[in-house]
Amino acid sequence: MKKKKPLPRSILLKLVTHYSPLLLTLMVVGVIPLGSGAGKLIHTNLFSIQPAIAAPTPRLYAQRITPSDVWQLVYQQLPDLPRENKYISKENGKVAENNTLVNRLIRYHIYTKGRAPIYRLDWKLTLADYLGANEIMYDTSYPGNDSLRENPIEGDRKAISHLTRSQRNALVEVLVNIFNPPSQKTPSPSPNTTPSPTTSTPPQPPQRGGAELLR
Repeated sequence: MKKKKPLPRSILLKLVTHYSPLLLTLMVVGVIPLGSGAGKLIHTNLFSIQPAIAAPTPRLYAQRITPSDVWQLVYQQLPDLPRENKYISKENGKVAENNTLVNRLIRYHIYTKGRAPIYRLDWKLTLADYLGANEIMYDTSYPGNDSLRENPIEGDRKAISHLTRSQRNALVEVLVNIFNPPSQKTPSPSPNTTPSPTTSTPPQPPQRGGAELLR
């Protein structure tokens, strides 16, 4: 296989006057003999660049607080909500006091149904599941079925159905505010810092003889 001869210097000088330096660089690199290691390296670096792949966007609700801690905050703000935590654990045979209604509600919402916890509509859809007005709830996939001796799904649905509309709305509002705290509002200026209106000076009448000065 014959090696390619480099372009004569006179031709290269003419190319400089007709083509941009970037285009000339690419053309010169193309005629570098591929037998040398430097030519292979430059050729590979210029023509084998791959586009960067964007990293996947994380889930929207993978954020500040874990779902296992939310139920405690909910009961702090809504202490009248039923806890439904009298079920017996399969593991130790004791009452699972931390396995509460709100705990199972959150796990069903996020893990079983895969719904975002920062939207009111999604929480209302979940409550509609408990009320039998939306999607079917299955015993085998309900939280607590694998850890409690008795499946709590029927008791939880009954407890949700006994809540009033205002209680359900309050529950949704508290859940959304915990997972997605509202942004702090800018404080309004105090009366003491209100700037006083400036008094405008009345226009002065034109002085006589001004037109004569312009002549």
